[in-house]
Formats: sequence, C-alpha cells, structure tokens
Amino acid sequence: MIPVVDLSHFTNGTEQQKKDFVQQLGKAYEEVGFVAVKNHGISDELIADLYDQVQQFFSLPVATKEKYEIPELAGQRGYTSFGREHAKGYEAPDLKEFFQFGQVVEDDDPVKDQYPENVFVDEVPGFAPTLEQAYKGFERSGFALLRAIALYLGLPEQFFDEHVHNGNSILRAIHYPPITQEPQSAIRAEQHEDINLITLLVGASADGLQILTKQNEWVGVTSLPEQIVVNVGDMLQRLTNNRLKSTTHRVVNPPREKWGSSRFSIPFFLHPKSSMSLACLESCIDAAHPKVYEDYTAGEYLDERLREIGLKK
Repeated sequence: MIPVVDLSHFTNGTEQQKKDFVQQLGKAYEEVGFVAVKNHGISDELIADLYDQVQQFFSLPVATKEKYEIPELAGQRGYTSFGREHAKGYEAPDLKEFFQFGQVVEDDDPVKDQYPENVFVDEVPGFAPTLEQAYKGFERSGFALLRAIALYLGLPEQFFDEHVHNGNSILRAIHYPPITQEPQSAIRAEQHEDINLITLLVGASADGLQILTKQNEWVGVTSLPEQIVVNVGDMLQRLTNNRLKSTTHRVVNPPREKWGSSRFSIPFFLHPKSSMSLACLESCIDAAHPKVYEDYTAGEYLDERLREIGLKK
C-alpha cells in the first residue's frame, strides 16, 4: 500500500537513480502522502538503543516523570503527562504521554536564543544523549529527503537547507499505556495532520497507525524492519499550495488480546526556523490551482496550531 523508496539511490546513486528517486518520492507524496524509506542512514543499533532508553524513562514512577514537566515550555521540551494534548477540533485528550527533545545549536547561529534548553533526566543518564544522537540522524535523513522534494518542485536542490539548518525540529518519544478498562473510544490518538514540513517515524513498537487514503478509507501502516515512514506535514502542504498534501492519520487501539501491552512511537517532526515564509510557491499557483492560503511564517503557524491542540494557552 505504502510506496517504498531507497534513499541511498538519491544520496549515493547514479544520476539516473537520483532522478528516478525524485520522481518516485514526489509522485508518492502527491498520490498517498506517506512513503517507507529504506537505507535511511540510521543504524539498527541506534534505533534499538533509542527504544530501550525510551522504555526506561516511561517506566519511571509518575511522580518522577512529572519532575521533568515544565508547563511554560508548552510541551516543546521535556515531559508532557497523560491526556494533555488533543487533536485539532477534538475535545477528548489523546491517550498518551510523551517526552520532547529539541535542536542543539552547535555554531554561532543567533537562533539558539529562541530555543529552550533540553531537559536531562537524572534517573536515566543515557536517555538525553541517545535522543540527541537519534535527532542528528533523523535530521540528516530529513535534509536529504527535502533536497529531493525541492528538485521535484522545480526548485534549487538546496532550497530548504538554510531554513532547516538549526531548525525548530522536535524528536518526540510517545508512550500509549496498556488499556486497563473498556475504552470510551477505539482511538488512541484522534485523526490529525502533522504541523511541520515532513515527519520521519521509526517503526512503532506495535501496530495501530492508520492513514486516510484519497479514497477515504483507513489503511493500517506497518513499517518493516530497516524502514522509516515519512509523511508530508501541513507546512509543506501550505508551501506547495496543496500540491503535496498533508496526510490525515490516527492511532487506533489494538485488538483486545493486546490491551495489556504498551505502544511506543518515536516521530521526528522536521521543522524549519520560525522565520521561514510559508507563502505558497509561485510555481505551485496557476489558473487551475489558485492560491488557497494566506502568507504565514513557520513560527506564526506553529504558534497557532499549538494553541489549537491545547499545548499552549
């Protein structure tokens, strides 16, 4: 169902392989909105270590985890407790808790002053360093995918580079706890679209992710070992005037016999710097596709969406 692309064809392939990859990726994003990416450059060992550290953190006592919840950061760094976030347009909270790790600026970029410090967990000393290593791996893969997207859109290959270097990307570790009583709904995380440019998701620990197809049918997404799933977010949809569409997705409860198990999921939300303009690209506007979005910066749009989902007051 989900198209599979090989990122090494773009990063290390022949000219023809690179061209073919650009077309495959762009076509998949226009038609489905999700792709599975193999040879993405993030090692199996790092992914296994990442899941191990994440599980160690979420198994801490609630009172311990709550030490790392800093309300004024609106969930952008550290821990967010169970039931705080809801999908846009839905009042019921999603059945999850999560931890967020953000950009580490290592050059003299003044954007550093805009980002809060990351939160370090004393009880799991390997947690933050592993998140940082994974963050850098996802960022590298994301940069390559955005270069392919730029070429597909007829833009210079490096179009996104200056906007995503030291961008406001987020690595989010999510825990959906075991279901202990008859749930009010079959949905663990209500249907939504992601806010950012693209989202990279390394195989979740249990099934449950579904995407809404163009035929208006819900289809399960299972990424195979050694693949990451990458979807288009709302910022890229705005920028391309709906040429690349943000994909609606949700997380549903597992079958009853699996209620006793936790689900872990670790998406990387690739964001540009807040200053990037999301004004629709001229190349995506014509008589058949008139401009449908007003001009926003990425920062203005993120702020509006964080309020809509209940993380910001």
